[in-house]
Amino acid sequence: MIRFTPGNRIELLRSGGEYFPALTAAIDAAQREVWLETYIFADDSAGVAVAAALVRAAQRGVTVRVLVDGWGAKHYLTRRLERLLHDGGVRLMKYRPEVAPWQFRFHRLRRLHRKLCHVDRHVAFIGGINLIDDMNTPHQKPPRLDFAVRVSGPLLGPIVQTMQRLWALVELVQFERSEVPLFPDPVGSPRTGTQTAKFVIRDNLRYRRAIERAYLAAIRTAKREILIANAYFFPGVRFRRALIEAAGRGVRVTLLLQERVEYRLLHYASRALYGHLLAEGVMIAEYHKSFLHAKVAVIDDRWATVGSSNIDPYSLLMAREANVFVRDPHFADQLRIELLQMIDTGTRYVERERWAERPLLVKAVTWIAYGVVRLGMGLMGYGGDEWFPRRRRRAP
Repeated sequence: MIRFTPGNRIELLRSGGEYFPALTAAIDAAQREVWLETYIFADDSAGVAVAAALVRAAQRGVTVRVLVDGWGAKHYLTRRLERLLHDGGVRLMKYRPEVAPWQFRFHRLRRLHRKLCHVDRHVAFIGGINLIDDMNTPHQKPPRLDFAVRVSGPLLGPIVQTMQRLWALVELVQFERSEVPLFPDPVGSPRTGTQTAKFVIRDNLRYRRAIERAYLAAIRTAKREILIANAYFFPGVRFRRALIEAAGRGVRVTLLLQERVEYRLLHYASRALYGHLLAEGVMIAEYHKSFLHAKVAVIDDRWATVGSSNIDPYSLLMAREANVFVRDPHFADQLRIELLQMIDTGTRYVERERWAERPLLVKAVTWIAYGVVRLGMGLMGYGGDEWFPRRRRRAP
């Protein structure tokens, strides 16, 4: 059972402007080891800066291990950047590198989507920020918005273990000789602060629904406010029902979602859920100022989460994800202020009446996208009736 642990220090980092300097500073201070996992490692200003810090660490004798998702590497990790890391002494591996379209299998959708780093078992970074410049997004000027946390304290123990285990597993699958144990011993870390938190992962073995259950437990006990900011929001029935039940008992439920279109199919399919949520009292604010990549939430000014997991079938059913869940009024208030500022300066609320009056063609596109996603999930064997109920009491 994953438990909340006291004695941690958890600092909120806002987008790449705060995250990358903190990350490179920690790597430059490393004395023994650096472990890093990421979905995207791009050959741009941010990625090159982190790569340079990793090479500097390796060249002064630090053991540096970098695990990149095979799909993300295929699209972003150039041969030049890969050569820079290899020649600099960085140990680089790819998670599920078999991504050729003519060899496609559904299980290859199980990607490494989490973004983790720990340095010397002393400090760790967790969040939704890939190693890619905030401005490296097509057709946008304002930077991408995202969050991460810098962690020290007892929470380092499960983070270190998790990263060791996955590295050893990837080496085993790829027939590499490993110095890392597949079942590492527990790691102890001293208290460094006063915050209570737990580190939760999602995988395809023991922790298949751990992140979703952590969300649901907090939503079901909420008394005043639920504020969720998520880039890709397409929850299953249980999640939607929990939000609606919370709104029904008087909790102010606000979803901060992305207005800009990045992946068209999922964008329009997720909008098929709007009508039912709005009708039941859930408020939806769409962020339009720039691309929203956040995966965070605040509940009742005391509970908060920051991590890599979206609330969609990909994150909750297939990918490897990692979130930190925090019980601390100061941290929750800090994140809540950030989200409310985003709502005040860059969103439009979706009005229930206007949503119902959308043109027929728009409604048709929405439901066609929903049907395609439903069919695709069914063919892959994911979700079932839990994600797509056979009957609906109220049409959006």
